[in-house]
This record gives sequence, structure tokens and C-alpha cells, in this order.
Amino acid sequence: MPKLLLKPKTVRLSLKRFGPGLLFAGAAIGVSHLVQSTRAGADFGFGLIWALLVVNTFKYPFFQFGPRYASATGESLLDGYLKLGKSVLIAYFILTFATMFTIQTAVTIVTAGLASSLFGDFLSVESWTVIILLICMLLLLIGRYNLLDKLMKVIIVTLTISTLAAVGFAVFSKNDTVSLQQIFPENRIEMTFLIAFMGWMPAPLDISVWHSLWTVEKKKTSEGFSPKSALFDFNVGFIGTIILGLAFVALGALVMFNSGTSFSSSASQFANELLSMYTINLGNWAYVFIGIAAFTTMFSTTLTTLDASPRAMAKTSELLKGSTINYSYLFWIAILSIGSIIIFFCFASEMGKLIKIATILSFLTAPFYAIINYILIGSKHTPRDWRPSKMMHILSIIGIVFLIAFSIWYLIY
Repeated sequence: MPKLLLKPKTVRLSLKRFGPGLLFAGAAIGVSHLVQSTRAGADFGFGLIWALLVVNTFKYPFFQFGPRYASATGESLLDGYLKLGKSVLIAYFILTFATMFTIQTAVTIVTAGLASSLFGDFLSVESWTVIILLICMLLLLIGRYNLLDKLMKVIIVTLTISTLAAVGFAVFSKNDTVSLQQIFPENRIEMTFLIAFMGWMPAPLDISVWHSLWTVEKKKTSEGFSPKSALFDFNVGFIGTIILGLAFVALGALVMFNSGTSFSSSASQFANELLSMYTINLGNWAYVFIGIAAFTTMFSTTLTTLDASPRAMAKTSELLKGSTINYSYLFWIAILSIGSIIIFFCFASEMGKLIKIATILSFLTAPFYAIINYILIGSKHTPRDWRPSKMMHILSIIGIVFLIAFSIWYLIY
């Protein structure tokens, strides 16, 4: 009789093969899922599933080009950008500096609000924000990539189990019939939400740069991490973000759709409303599952973004200067943390507006990353064997047209 159970050693070896793809998932599954996907389900039911699937499909090639290029060449997309021209790298530096504080603040605010709700409001959301950033800084400065890699595997497994369990219970508790009719937003408010929803679904396109940096680090610490295994690792993480995106839409649709409830723009109030809504509709047991799913979702995003932006800015600074800069990563992680705290104290009561600004900025800058990644992966700087297939070229062109057209339409509208 064949053995169906995997030995612990086999499981450890299997998990060891994964890395950057799960970091990608950890960075992606955050505001886009917990906040935007839940709101999509709460406001439109299952009516925006089309938008989730379309934007994931059209963004797929440009995310994939990050690990593809890095694993095939042994260098990050940033090195490739420099080969395309110094102006490209300068443009990346400016765009990242202009958006990284808003993005970090947006994800940390939600994490702090959830921490206040779950662990007690004996500390203010402001205090939780500082504490969470300090904890993340210590984890990254002490353990660097290796600790981040190991920690994220635990977080993603916990997140997946708790989220899918919550969806299962929500389906079981639902007595009414569910409509899968798809909806296209009609008015200005709905259109603004659609752009924000798609802007960070599953994540901003600049995460492809982060992914390439993580892939380079993985190649240093893991023997046999080939382009083939890097793409498999990415696909697992990417498919996971889609599944959990659908799960959070389902939670919003099953629990909140047609409830007449609207969410507050305050971080702490939003967290309380989110958790209490599930508890009221599903029972007290839901608090544990939703609480764990929500907090691990946002903590993973806070941790990975706090690592990735400084890592990218440190690398960009060194490439522009043409030499190594001592303590560059430490400098940028300190700058990002301090800047995020300042923005938070200025805009803590406007969480909803801050998230909307961050997500829309991400959508409007997406065409830049899509075009640059596409040019680089098809250029002489990428080994011929690892350049995209004809089908991937077609999907990339369609994706670029979609992102540009949607951005122009939004600006005109």
C-alpha cells in the first residue's frame, strides 16, 4: 500500500525550495485583499470578480518577468534598467521615492488598527504603529533575508488556512441564494473604487523589482534555484494571491453585501467594524479565524514592504553612484520608517483617503513598469532561452494596451 503521508524531512525540503514567490504573496496579500477585496464584495457582491481576474491576467507577465530575468541572469531588474539607460533607473528612483512612504503608511495603518482591536486598545493606534514598525525593523536588521524567507512561509500557511476556513464557515452559514451576475461600475464614485481596487490587485507592478531582488538573494543562499524553479515558485505565489483575493471577495459578499453597513476611514474603527461584522453575522467563533487571517495578512505586507523598498532604493543608489554605499539598506529602512510615522501622525484619521491615493498612484504608474519590464525581458540582456514565448509576448502587448487605456480613461473620466 503506497504511503500517502509525506515525511517531515520531505516537507521541509519542499518548503525550502520556495522563497521569493511566497514573499511576493506576502507583499501582495494586504490592503488589496483585506480592505479592497472585502469592500468589493460588500458593495458589489460577486459582481467585480471579472475585474479581479482581468487585472491579474494582464499584470501576470510583468510580475513574472522579475524572477525570470533575475534567475536567468543572476542580477536584479534594477541592473537591467541601468543597461537600458541611466534615465530609466533615475525614473524608477523618483517614482519609488514618491510612492513608498504612502504605501508603507497605508499598510501599517491597517495593521496597527487590527493590532489595537485584537490585542487591546490599552495602546493607541499611534503607539501600535511605532511598535509594529520597530518590530519589523528589528526582524529585518537582525535576520535579513534568511529570517524573512523562513518567517514568511509560516505566515502564508497560517493566513491561507485561517482565510479558507473563514470562507467555508461563511458559505455554510449563508441561507440566501447568491448571485454571480457581473457588474460594471456606472458613476464616478464606483469608477474611483474600481481603479483603486485594480490598482493594488494583486499588487503594484513595482513589486516585480522587489521579486527580482529577493530572487537574487535566494540564489545566493539556495543551491539549485534555477530559472525553472524560480518560475514555479512565482506561479505558486501568484495563484495563491488570486485564490485568496477571491476568498476575501467572497467573505465580503457573503457576510456584508446588502447589510447597509459602511466602513469608517479611521484605522482603529475600520478594524473594529470589520471584525465585529463577521462576529455578528457568523458567530463569536469567527473572531478568531478572521482576526488571525486579517492580522497575518497585514503584518506580512508591512514586513515585506519595509524590506523591499529600502532594498530597492539601496540598490538603485549604488547603481547610480557606481560603487558600494556602506549601510545603505540601514539608511533607507530608517528613512522609510521615520517618513511613514510622520505621514501617519498627519493623516491617521484619513485611512480611506490615504489607501485610495496609494492604490490609484500604483495603477497610474503601472504602464511604466509594464513597458520597461517588457522591453528588458525581450532584449539582448536576457539569455535567449529565457526570453518570453510568442503567447507571452501577445499577452504582454494586450496588458500594456489595457493598462494605458484604463489609466487614460480614468484621468479623462
